[in-house]
Amino acid sequence: MSGTSTGTGRDTRAGADETTADFGYERVRLSEKQARVDDVFRSVARRYDLMNDLMSGGLHRAWKSHLIGMLRPSRTRPVRHLDVAGGTGDIAFRTLEAGGPDTHVTVLDINEAMLRVGAERAGTTYAGRIDFVTGNAETLPLPADTFDSYTIAFGIRNVPRIDAALAEARRVLKPGGRFLCLEFSRVDLPVLEKIYDAYSFHVIPRIGARVAGDRESYRYLVESIRKFPSPGAFAGMIEAAGFSHVTHRRLSGGIVAIHSGWKIS
Repeated sequence: MSGTSTGTGRDTRAGADETTADFGYERVRLSEKQARVDDVFRSVARRYDLMNDLMSGGLHRAWKSHLIGMLRPSRTRPVRHLDVAGGTGDIAFRTLEAGGPDTHVTVLDINEAMLRVGAERAGTTYAGRIDFVTGNAETLPLPADTFDSYTIAFGIRNVPRIDAALAEARRVLKPGGRFLCLEFSRVDLPVLEKIYDAYSFHVIPRIGARVAGDRESYRYLVESIRKFPSPGAFAGMIEAAGFSHVTHRRLSGGIVAIHSGWKIS
C-alpha cells in the first residue's frame, strides 16, 4: 500500500482526495460516510455497552475511568462540559458523578437512536444537570467559548472530517478549556499486536453476528480502528487545530490512547 495518513488529516494514497473518506477499508464519498456510520450506530445503539465489551474485552470501563481521572471536573465550582459522540451517556454519567452539584453536561450525538438510549438511561437521576442534543461534531450547534471541557470517546475515528471536528472543539471551548479524546490506537507490542489482530478480525465479527445479529457493523468498527491515524499523527492534527500542550498517553500496550490539548486563548 502506498502513501500515508499525514498530520493534516489528508490521505495521500493514490486516488484519494478531499471529497472522499475511509469507511473501514473502503473509500467512499464524504457525504456517504456519515450516512453509513449512522446506520452502524443505529444498528448497535441498544447493544452499545456490549459492543464496547466485545471490542475491548471489558477494558473500556477502566479506560473511561482513566479519562475521567484526567478530566477531574471540579467538585466546588460550576463546570460546563461537552461530551461529543456520547449518545448513550456513559462518559456523561461518569463526569456528573465525579463533579460537584454545579457540574452540567451536554451530550451531543448525530445519531438519535443513541441519544434515546442515553436519555432513557439517565431518567430523572441527573435532572437539570444533563442535556441531550442532536448535532454533528463537524458543525456544532453550540455557541463559541462556552464549555470548560470537551470529551469524545471512541467517536472521532467515525467523523468524516476530523480536522473540522477538532476546529469545532476548539471553537466551543472557553479559553483555558481542555480537549480530551479516548480512541483506539496502534498496539506497540509485537506479540500483543498479533493476538489483538487475530481477535479483532476473526473473533469480534463472529461474536457480533451471533450476539447482535450484525456481523458487518462489527467488521467496520474493527477496520476503522486500523485506518485511524497513529498517535503521533493525530497529535499533529490536534496541534494544527490550534490546541496547545498537546500530549497523548497510551494504555494497555497501545490498544487505546488518550489525547489531551488545551485552548490557551
